[in-house]
Amino acid sequence: MHQQRKHVLFLLFLSFLLYFVGNGGLPISDPVEGNYTETAKEMLASGDYLSPRIFGNYWYDKPILFYLELIASFQLFGITDFAARFAPAVGSTLGILLTYAFGRHLYGERAGWIAALLTATSVEFWYIGHAVITDMTLFLTISLTLIAFYLGYQERKPRWYLLAFFSAGVATLDKGPLGLCLPGLIILVFLISERRLTALLNRYILLGFVIYAATISLWYLPMYQLHGADFLDTFFGVHNALRATVPEHPRNSVWYFYLLVFFLGCLPWSLAGLPAAVSRIRRRAIAFPKDTATRFLLIWAITVFVVFECFASKYVTYTMPYLMPLALLAARYFLQHEWRTLRIAGGMAVFYVVAVFFLAPYFLAQNSARDAGLYLKQNAPADAILMTWGMRYPSTLTYYSDITALRLEPQERIDAARPEEGVISWNDTNVMPFYALENLGELPSGRTLYILTEQKYLDSLQQQIPLSWQNCGSYGSCLLLKASTDAVLSMTKEEDGKP
Repeated sequence: MHQQRKHVLFLLFLSFLLYFVGNGGLPISDPVEGNYTETAKEMLASGDYLSPRIFGNYWYDKPILFYLELIASFQLFGITDFAARFAPAVGSTLGILLTYAFGRHLYGERAGWIAALLTATSVEFWYIGHAVITDMTLFLTISLTLIAFYLGYQERKPRWYLLAFFSAGVATLDKGPLGLCLPGLIILVFLISERRLTALLNRYILLGFVIYAATISLWYLPMYQLHGADFLDTFFGVHNALRATVPEHPRNSVWYFYLLVFFLGCLPWSLAGLPAAVSRIRRRAIAFPKDTATRFLLIWAITVFVVFECFASKYVTYTMPYLMPLALLAARYFLQHEWRTLRIAGGMAVFYVVAVFFLAPYFLAQNSARDAGLYLKQNAPADAILMTWGMRYPSTLTYYSDITALRLEPQERIDAARPEEGVISWNDTNVMPFYALENLGELPSGRTLYILTEQKYLDSLQQQIPLSWQNCGSYGSCLLLKASTDAVLSMTKEEDGKP
């Protein structure tokens, strides 16, 4: 008991050090983190905690759970960078403790302790533990689903199945149907390998589906009642079916993508364990595990990898649910080299603390409009008009400035980017507000116009809007420019008067 308490206290301290300290200095980045934080901010301002919304439009990208986590953090700490990263940090801590508890149950105290260290200090877990995205919550809920199922199966206590279905319901409120389909497939493959499909013929399984349906109905049912087919088509059609069948970023659609993600994401442990893995392959000492627990973990990890390898859209974070079983499987090897493992973990902890103060803020700032947004919040008139030109649309500009940024484009590009009625495509994700270049003559007079652009687009901006722009500052590769709308209106009148 003394050893257990010592391990838990150390893991809590390590989690605080690695996942909470320094979060206030990490700017929200574009595009994904900015979308989540701006959505939660607008929901909080509207008082509508059911329907996600961004830029004044309903937004069906993800279910409600992670937005509610952000809203709760904003209410606790205010709308700050620390608050935005608080929920992932809490999820990281719970994930580390859950890994420890399950490892302790399967393989003993020391194995659980080592598995938790491997998890806490792996690159991918550390990265996602700071990222304002849904994946840490998904990791936690899917892991709990599979652990609860396994305990019910192993201990012949079917009541664990009820917790598994509830947790799957919570996962579905975080990420969608994947919350049930992924752990359900893992369980099905495991039972087939055990030749125990009859385990599903249990009244608790039926009751579990009732609990699952009741859990997801808390959000999906009222959303359908409020938004009807628009919600179904966009949420299930675009953000689930389309994501699985049509690549959102074709450059990632290569067969080795997740092999690289595995090796880099599991550093330093993928590198530290590489000699032993190569040695086993050479000795042909690879065989399907004989003990049930190890078979379950192996099926869990492999199924996650294969499922997302089959997805058309590939992201670094998708395969994160395999981190727990991989850590538990690797723990027994690293346990044989405990002091070496502790030294590596200590070195990584020092590196992460340095990174969160000196490296991560710089790299995040390169993909964030925070500084420009804060400048505008402090200096822009209340009726200022804000636009972007040429660059990828930064939702963090709206988030930090409290001014809705308009994406300035020629009308033909706007028409090509907007969603089409009755057509499911990636254009449905373009919910940012547009403003047509051809409509500059309709701007209200007597206002201040700000435009954020990148240096490489400055010449094209000058060609389209040839004014004496006032430079309000450089922010990384971006420039914030200012002019009066009266100057813009005068320019457009002169152009209209040209023969």
